[in-house]
Amino acid sequence: MSHWATATLHNPCEGGSVMVAPAETESESVPIRPGGWTAEDVLAFTEDQFPGQRVELVDGALLVSPAPSSGHQRLLHRLQLQLAAALPEGAELLPGVNVRLGNKRLLVPDLALVAPAGMETSCYDESDLLLAAEIESPSTRLRDRGLKLALYAEAMVRYYLLVDPDLHAATLFELGSGEYVPIARSQSGRIEMDRPFETTVDLTV
Repeated sequence: MSHWATATLHNPCEGGSVMVAPAETESESVPIRPGGWTAEDVLAFTEDQFPGQRVELVDGALLVSPAPSSGHQRLLHRLQLQLAAALPEGAELLPGVNVRLGNKRLLVPDLALVAPAGMETSCYDESDLLLAAEIESPSTRLRDRGLKLALYAEAMVRYYLLVDPDLHAATLFELGSGEYVPIARSQSGRIEMDRPFETTVDLTV
């Protein structure tokens, strides 16, 4: 008997269908193993098991997201270039890396500010993550605004940058008293940040 609980969606890129978590609905979670999956289980998955998809883990349940669009990736590239120009020594920005938040949680932020720079690893610990950035998409918007914001705060990640590509808008949150507080918001497509380092990001270019 299969442990997988799945739904079938049409894939316009391939003209076929893909198996995704029912989860691309509201819950975005698939409790598919007695006792739940672990971070080690997820890290041991092969690319063939989830081709072109992003697999994350929350409290033992998998979150499966479709591959990001080309527009999402272009914005991610521009965001990374602008932030990287102002990086403090000893830190680096990496797209799409695994971050372990305990044994039963593993997230893959669109962009991660980690330290120290130059680590060779397949998975960072939450203590390595200084800032997590997420670019909203139709399939991840509710998750990015709610679930991930709460999970990063619980893991004591100091900063969270949330980007809305449709509105050319961004909000930077800082952890305070156990929850995130917005400390900078974009205006006319530009966000000025003085933490965790000083820079200005133009979301319209």
